[in-house]
Amino acid sequence: MTDTPYDDQSTTHDYNDDATPSVTMDAVEQALRSAFGGSPAERRVVARQVRDLADANIVESDRGETLTVTTVIDNLSDAPDDLGVAERWNWWLGALETAYGGYHEFQVTAIPETETETE
Repeated sequence: MTDTPYDDQSTTHDYNDDATPSVTMDAVEQALRSAFGGSPAERRVVARQVRDLADANIVESDRGETLTVTTVIDNLSDAPDDLGVAERWNWWLGALETAYGGYHEFQVTAIPETETETE
């Protein structure tokens, strides 16, 4: 596997050092932007869901691997090319939901229109 710009990103939790280690929202947002583009609001919503999923620790329990930025990007890369960032995320979570159950709550259901940051 080749090195990607996000492979060296920290996997420490970004708001509670006592919690199970997980990905940071900043690292996820940067990796999503680099890999797939999308709007800042869409990347932010997906990054929140990634962090929540990592904090829930169910990927590790179900699949025997820690959720990392690389894991997320690799799995989202398997989605059809015509999908946006949130659609890719939901595509992957749909597969996890089918295989294991318990992932529906982490799907993206809305992207706020009020978040108007520039890229």
